[in-house]
Amino acid sequence: MQQHGAMGDHLVAAARWRWPEVAFWLVAAAAIVLFPNRYLILTEIAWLALFALSLDLILGYAGIVSLGHAAFFGIGAYSAGLLAKHGIIDEPVIALVVAGFAAMVVGFLTSFLVMRSSADLTRLMVTLGIALLLRELANRYSNITGGFDGLQGITIAPVLGLFEFDIFGKVGFIYCLAVLFVLFLLARRIVHSPFGLSLRAIRNNPLRAAAIGIPVTRRLIAIYTIAAFYAGVAGALFTQSTALASLDVFAFDRSADLLLVLVIGGTGYLYGGLIGAVVFKLLQEQFSTWTPQYWQFWIGLVLVVIVLIGRERLHRWVLVLPRQLARLIGKPAPAPSAGKEA
Repeated sequence: MQQHGAMGDHLVAAARWRWPEVAFWLVAAAAIVLFPNRYLILTEIAWLALFALSLDLILGYAGIVSLGHAAFFGIGAYSAGLLAKHGIIDEPVIALVVAGFAAMVVGFLTSFLVMRSSADLTRLMVTLGIALLLRELANRYSNITGGFDGLQGITIAPVLGLFEFDIFGKVGFIYCLAVLFVLFLLARRIVHSPFGLSLRAIRNNPLRAAAIGIPVTRRLIAIYTIAAFYAGVAGALFTQSTALASLDVFAFDRSADLLLVLVIGGTGYLYGGLIGAVVFKLLQEQFSTWTPQYWQFWIGLVLVVIVLIGRERLHRWVLVLPRQLARLIGKPAPAPSAGKEA
């Protein structure tokens, strides 16, 4: 009983909101007013952050590596595009949920292939193969998907029948940000639950987790399916905000960029994907301005620097000023208790 009580106290403490989290979302909301000329890139950051969050759920918390996460992004993108083009579901929010469930079904069916082996290399190849297979299927049935030309004539109805997507992207950004925040709250609840703790145990040592009674395969299938839903919603947001869906949504580059986002932001703490998406998009835009043809070279150079210096050390350097400000406006830190290191 004492152990269960301690676990409950730990989960409650971990789930408690802290001021940096509140500040992060306040800044995100303030971007609506502060950057009126940057709505398009802010929209890209929002759906990319949700996409990265979906991969972090399986990579950072369950230890499932994937090179084909774009498969579910593409399923969501094409589902939203087809629903809107043929007028099956006009309401974007409902179509968003349906597209997410379509990706979730595909994720559940393919999870059995991914979980057949515990080797990372095998999972990498299986996930990559699934994404390539779906891309070729989309190309094969070009009468439905539009092939290399993509879906033409997509018209997205106003959100909730009230807010029409504008050319400046303001409605699109607010819509994507709201969806990101809602799904982030859900993901936060998942990772700070006993289910989330079991995922960490599986990531650290699958054999020990199985020995203490955790159903390893079922838990991995569950989180893989949830992550597919998140990626499908991100793909649907992409289509709804751009009125575009093409074979590019299944591209290997999209999955590779997603891994780079998590390398920049870090894995295993939810905000890594969000921060990584912001940094990646801003770097991509800046490097494209400097050298449009060679921006990938500079992105690769940033990746090398992160690997050589270490992401944790870079984070400490970045957080020096915020920590100093927090010490100035906050209370003095309590003295360390006896027997513990400062």
